[in-house]
Amino acid sequence: MICPFIFSPSFRPATSIFLVSLFWLGLLSPAVAADSSPLVIEGAHEYFPDQIGNEWVYRGTMNEGGLVQIAEKATQFTNVSKVMGKEIQEGVEVTVFHDTNPGNQGPSDSYYRRDAAGIRYYGSKPGTTLERQLVPYQIVRFPLDVPSSFEQFNRTGLELGMDIDRDGESEKVDIVAISSAQAQEAVTVPTGTYPHAIRLEAKMTMQVHLSESGKTIQGTDTMTVWFARGVGLVKYIERQTIPSSRSENERVVEVTEELEKITLATDIAFLPKPSSP
Repeated sequence: MICPFIFSPSFRPATSIFLVSLFWLGLLSPAVAADSSPLVIEGAHEYFPDQIGNEWVYRGTMNEGGLVQIAEKATQFTNVSKVMGKEIQEGVEVTVFHDTNPGNQGPSDSYYRRDAAGIRYYGSKPGTTLERQLVPYQIVRFPLDVPSSFEQFNRTGLELGMDIDRDGESEKVDIVAISSAQAQEAVTVPTGTYPHAIRLEAKMTMQVHLSESGKTIQGTDTMTVWFARGVGLVKYIERQTIPSSRSENERVVEVTEELEKITLATDIAFLPKPSSP
């Protein structure tokens, strides 16, 4: 699957996640060192199986608390993600994923297009004011090199869609997101161990300009994800700092989802080669 690793800023109040919204069994291989020559992942599209009918069940955990210390009590939840079909978005065909409870935030649909250049994100429903100003944008580039990185977007003066300082006016925000392919390594989840998973990370930084005081506050979201060939997303960890008009009120939310069950639409997990852009 692709989502819920969406790397999309669905910034919502209180304890919500930036919903935002890659794999195979074999001999153990070491992680790729940061100073080594880039490893080109052959058949990278096989890490993103998106056949209609594919379904993934994830076991989730959410922790939240103050900026210094995450609360000890965790919330458990389940999220089921399924490839529903195809739609036309902005004149191109996209794949529709439906998630029942990503990040413990309730049901949502999200839209992607995979081609020879990589994977682009076309937004979600329900979406947010901020997200609609950013989509579509790239979330994965082909060929996939490890290590490598690219800037997903860098925008200033956007509408946040929230009134953080409660003066009756929505705040403005500057936002930057960087996506990086970091390593090929083993990861263990309830469905088993995947020795050659690819670890990706997306980091988003938001500078929020308070309309009442002119003060600037910062929010961040870092999501680390592991994908297995022919399986898709097997695990993600997301850590979000939620800005407040008062620094002592800043909150931290940490969410983990791990693959518990997978049902593929066909017996063959691997995909045909992607179409041209």
